[in-house]
Amino acid sequence: MAEVPITFTADQTLDARGLSCPLPLLKAKQALNRLAGGQILLVLATDAGSQRDFKRFCELAGHELLDSSIQDNEFHYWLRKE
Repeated sequence: MAEVPITFTADQTLDARGLSCPLPLLKAKQALNRLAGGQILLVLATDAGSQRDFKRFCELAGHELLDSSIQDNEFHYWLRKE
C-alpha cells in the first residue's frame, strides 16, 4: 500500500524566495509573532542555509516544525506556533 502524504492547511504563507540568510528566518519570526498559538505558517524559501536555520530555530523557540521539503529548488517549511 502506498504511503499517503501528510497535508497541512496554512493559516498564513510567507514568500521568502530570493532572500538570503538571515532574512527568511527573520521574516518567519515576525510572521509567527502575528499568529495565534496553534496556527500554521508555511514558509517558501530558496536559501539552502534555511534548512539548518529553521530546524534549530524551532528547537530553541519551542515551535513545531511539522514538515520540511524541497520542491523545484524551493524549500518549504510548515511551522506550528507554540
